[in-house]
Amino acid sequence: MKKVIIFLIVLASFSASKAQSLEELLDEQIETPATEYTTATFKSVYLINAHTTKLPDKGELVFLIGHRFGTLDNGFPDLWGLDNATIRLGFEYGLTPTTSVGFGRSTYKSNFDLFAKQLILRQSTGEKNIPLTLGVLGVANISSDRWPDNGREYLFAHRMSYSIQLLIARKFSRSISLQLMPTYIHRNLVKTSNDKNDVWALGAGGRIKVSNRVALTFEYHYALPGYTDSDFKNPLSIGVDIETGGHVFQLFFTNASAIYDAAYIAETNSSWLNGDIRLGFNISRTF
Repeated sequence: MKKVIIFLIVLASFSASKAQSLEELLDEQIETPATEYTTATFKSVYLINAHTTKLPDKGELVFLIGHRFGTLDNGFPDLWGLDNATIRLGFEYGLTPTTSVGFGRSTYKSNFDLFAKQLILRQSTGEKNIPLTLGVLGVANISSDRWPDNGREYLFAHRMSYSIQLLIARKFSRSISLQLMPTYIHRNLVKTSNDKNDVWALGAGGRIKVSNRVALTFEYHYALPGYTDSDFKNPLSIGVDIETGGHVFQLFFTNASAIYDAAYIAETNSSWLNGDIRLGFNISRTF
């Protein structure tokens, strides 16, 4: 009988310690919830002209076609701009969940662009509660246009321009996402003496979702005064995103003809107020 009593006491003590350990384990799980990263802040790697904080997944390749027609104010002779266009073909590849690289070729200045995008912070809840996503974009551009025959000596370095941009985004709800884009641009060669080699600008844009596959988009860049030619106009774009499976189709109106940062931010000279508005579209396909 004594052996039975001792066995029951030991069993009860063991059960109590196990129950306590299980309770402590549950408490630890409650105290340290898993980190959940915010997804689908933007559906495309581009907002309209500007990059977004969205990156291709690791090992994914995004192919992007950008097209900007001529201005609408020319009317019927060039079919409201459809006879003229600037085009960019580009790729962006996901190296890691937070790093991507890419390149593109634009008809504007026969430009080649090489870029890298790195996320420093990602909006998340849970163990890591981070209110926004922060990324850095670095771009190098090489123009391959023929030099004008004006007797001036040109160097290869004159073909180069660069831009560095912070991408600060937050998804406020299922429907609303906003992004700020402080930007620094350096151009080795400028058009006139009124232009500066260095340009500072602040961009802002966003996405308002109206259905599961459709969203309204907008984008505006303000260049600080005194750094650009007197004919410069700040680029403004308004559009709509349509998601169709592996494709994202973006249709918009803009006053910018160039499709890379150093040009559309610092060299736009068309004005919405003068009717210098262009129809444009982007098509992106993920492989």
